[in-house]
Amino acid sequence: MATVLPELVSYLEGLPEPHILFDRQYRIVAANAAYRRQFSPRGSVIGRTCYEVSHHFSVPCDQAGESCPLARSRETGQRERVLHLHHTPQGESYVNIELVPLREVGGELAYFIEKMEPLRVAQGQPAAQGLIGRAPAFQRMLELVSRVGPSQASVLLLGESGTGKELVAQAVHEASLRAAKALVVVDCASLPETLFESELFGHERGAFTGANHSKPGLVEAASGGTLFLDEVGDIPLLMQVKLLRLLESGTYRRVGSTELRHADVRVVSATHRHLRAMVADGRFREDLYYRLSTFPIALPPLRERVEDIPLLAVALLARVTPDRRMALSADALALLQRCPFPGNVRELRNVLERAALLADGVCIEAVHVERALDTEDPHAGRELWSAESSHPAPASASGMSLRCVERAALRAQLQTHRGSRAELARKLGISERSLYRKLRDMDSADPPGP
Repeated sequence: MATVLPELVSYLEGLPEPHILFDRQYRIVAANAAYRRQFSPRGSVIGRTCYEVSHHFSVPCDQAGESCPLARSRETGQRERVLHLHHTPQGESYVNIELVPLREVGGELAYFIEKMEPLRVAQGQPAAQGLIGRAPAFQRMLELVSRVGPSQASVLLLGESGTGKELVAQAVHEASLRAAKALVVVDCASLPETLFESELFGHERGAFTGANHSKPGLVEAASGGTLFLDEVGDIPLLMQVKLLRLLESGTYRRVGSTELRHADVRVVSATHRHLRAMVADGRFREDLYYRLSTFPIALPPLRERVEDIPLLAVALLARVTPDRRMALSADALALLQRCPFPGNVRELRNVLERAALLADGVCIEAVHVERALDTEDPHAGRELWSAESSHPAPASASGMSLRCVERAALRAQLQTHRGSRAELARKLGISERSLYRKLRDMDSADPPGP
């Protein structure tokens, strides 16, 4: 190995991506110019351990709660890939790591080459845009994004409303070989069935009343890039057949045309619905489901990444108050971390925007967050009762307060509703937060059981 090492070091020096060479004791033997520029512009890293330089750890990654590609490579004898959060002069950044073991003449692993590719679509610190987080659930999701991004596989994003599905779709697109082309978003929930086909595939002049000229569709606009089908669970059954044809053959026809066109698109779809249950109920085609879900990625709700709330809060506050340099007190942050946030990151953003408007100074205190959390539609109670007007009022309603009447109406609705809390909130004409608050109030008002 000693005779090969100088040539190997010279080879690594000419590579455009950051590379290091280190031994079995994690000591860096060589670092190329790209690595030095990006990770250590002010000093030498030779002789230092990779975990100390990259992570500021005093022990190897697998002893500090992270996966260690070297440890895994020792076990498998194969190359390994992981996603790590590295320290750089610009702050902490996500980096895709590919480690290749090198063997001595006798077959024993002696050195390891580590290639690093920054994942520019996500940050481990507050940022002006993009994905932000460092919680384990967030990092697991991000690793899947980094693995599937360079491929052509169809991706299905599964997550609750407000978890950032469009941002993740953007990350998949930017990690792909199609990043220089367009990412075209199709909001499936907002397109009426009568217009869905013409919007997606385009139409010819005279194809229907009002079609005064030919128009290309969103599939054509996404040529060479990525087509993002948001809320794919809302696609009508008839259109599901035509979408399946596009995915299977890469061909489609404009409305009013017999010409078969070819589409060069990569499809990323997203939904907050339970597609498997919809397949079982006959509301979603099974063959389309399997075409879309070649590589499913579950997006964690905010309650599973509570430790990310301080990072997200700082970044979101800067976005919603660009003209005011506002900060959050420690008590305000602690209060935010105790909130369930059923609306996830979108709801957190709304709360921060309200809290900023309620604060006169440059610091948001816990009292401002409390007021922002308590702010709700002043007509919510009236709408709730109106939504229940078809139910007979309890016999003693005339002697009850408005709040008690509202609780009784809510109990009546809960007894018959079989869907999600989000669907119930929409049915009642109130926000999910208002619904959860009313449910808590109802539970606290009810006497304890026997």
